[in-house]
Amino acid sequence: MRKIAHFMDIFEQQLKAYIQEQQIEAEHLSFDQPCHSVAEAARAVNASPQELVKNICLLDSDGQLITAIVKGEDRVSVSRIAKTLQREGLRLATPEEILGKTGYPCGGTPSFGYQAMFLIDPKVMEREMVFTGGGSETSLVKIRTEELVRANQGTILRIRR
Repeated sequence: MRKIAHFMDIFEQQLKAYIQEQQIEAEHLSFDQPCHSVAEAARAVNASPQELVKNICLLDSDGQLITAIVKGEDRVSVSRIAKTLQREGLRLATPEEILGKTGYPCGGTPSFGYQAMFLIDPKVMEREMVFTGGGSETSLVKIRTEELVRANQGTILRIRR
């Protein structure tokens, strides 16, 4: 168990360093409880699921990473993204691929800090502030949505079902 916690610390430190280096206005929060699911994350920060975003990692047939950012209660439409981007073979990335491509574990993947095409659903932008993955399953990042777009150079596009 301590070994797993040690890895989590490394991922969190990596993200904290990135936030500092890139001068991203965000607050990194660590917890003693899991934040893997939207419900767990909402409980951890005492917020509603509407205040959380999910980062759904997709790969196209060329192995390009696309991170789809939607509100916690929404679902990503892979077919809509594939059609809009005109990408073949778009599919969900496996946990191993997510770690390999982002440098962060599935369930803790942040909305920025790695090489990807970031797509942000417009409903995310309706909120002033959101919570996103903090680099591990026991951490989150609190960030203004405008700053999120600046941090990941994301494209705002309808991607939810």
